[in-house]
Amino acid sequence: MLKLNKETQQALIQTAQTNNLWLEGALTKYVEGDGEDFASYLEESIRRDEKKREKRLQITKDIQNKNKELVEAHEQREVLMQELQQALDAAETARKEAINDLDLFQKRTQFELIGSIVRSALWVIIGVGLITTLLYILILYSEKDTTLIENTWSNMFGILLTNSFSIIGTIMGVKYATSDENK
Repeated sequence: MLKLNKETQQALIQTAQTNNLWLEGALTKYVEGDGEDFASYLEESIRRDEKKREKRLQITKDIQNKNKELVEAHEQREVLMQELQQALDAAETARKEAINDLDLFQKRTQFELIGSIVRSALWVIIGVGLITTLLYILILYSEKDTTLIENTWSNMFGILLTNSFSIIGTIMGVKYATSDENK
C-alpha cells in the first residue's frame, strides 16, 4: 500500500475540487490516507474511475460492433459487385450472340433472295431463248424470208447474254458490299 502524507492528501482533494481531476486507474486501490475527507475522496475517485471504465468499455464495444457491421457490409458489397459483374458479362455475351444471330439471319435471307433472283432470271432467259429459237426454226421450215428473224434472234441472244452477266455482276457486287471483311 502507498501511504500519502497530509499535504499530498490535501493537494489531491484541492485539485479535485478546483480542477475536477481525480485519481484514476489501479493506483486508487493501493493508496491509503488518514481521515474521513481523504477516504471519501478515494471512494469518489474509485467510483468515477469505474464509471469512466464502463464508458470506455461501452465505446469500445460500440466501435467493435460498428467495425463488424462495416466489414459485413463490405463483404456484401463485394458479393453484389461480383454478381453484378457476372450479370454484365452474361448480358454482353447475350448481346454478342444476338448480333451474330441477326447477322447470320440477314446473310441467309440475302442468300435465299439472291438464289430466287438467279433462278427466276435463268428461267426467263431459258424461256425467251427457247421461244425465240422455236420461232426461228418454224420460220426456217416454212421457207419464208428469215433475214428479219435472224437479226432478231441474234439480237435477242446478245441481250439475254448481256442481261445474264449484268445479273451476275449485281449479285457479286451485293455479296462484296455485305461481306464482313470489307467493312
